[in-house]
Amino acid sequence: MDVDNFQSNEDSGVPQTQIVDSNPGSPQKSPKERLVDLLDQVEIHVERLRRDALKLEEEKDTLLTTLDTLRNSEMMIDLTEGDREEIQQYAEHIGNRCLTVDVSVKTTRDGTQEEALHQVNSFIDGLVVTLRADPFGTKTRCIAFMNACSSQHHESADKNFESAILGCTLDDQKRVKKRLQGLLDYIDHLSK
Repeated sequence: MDVDNFQSNEDSGVPQTQIVDSNPGSPQKSPKERLVDLLDQVEIHVERLRRDALKLEEEKDTLLTTLDTLRNSEMMIDLTEGDREEIQQYAEHIGNRCLTVDVSVKTTRDGTQEEALHQVNSFIDGLVVTLRADPFGTKTRCIAFMNACSSQHHESADKNFESAILGCTLDDQKRVKKRLQGLLDYIDHLSK
């Protein structure tokens, strides 16, 4: 069985995947075994597709978080009212363009996990909102959230955040940790 990548449309720039049974008349394997082998190959490609889509989803989230942070940046204070309005409109335009990209990898969650993820997102949104007014406090709180995501016990972990994050799916926990790390990196960049 071979898996071939080929370019079906040179203009698209997107390679297409073709699954080929290299031994269609093979007496060594039953039709069921050959089908299972083919399905195994398809599953490998589905997982790769999910991984790539998750990366795009994360990139979109990072861009939107950056826009929110810029909108609440201290640099906005130094602008005239007209310049501030112009920058806000420009950021709004970019945000709206970003929102036209719809990449979605469905994570199956029950009601409890949905609520936990909503709580976690509210905690993180609160960090972004307070960043301009209190960068040091926001960084301290972000570190406490990161510690809550760690499997090792930390005294400085935020217990409320920890309770919420533990209610999330493992995929959501990984994404939240990456999101927090990105925010922490951004805060460090601002303080330089």
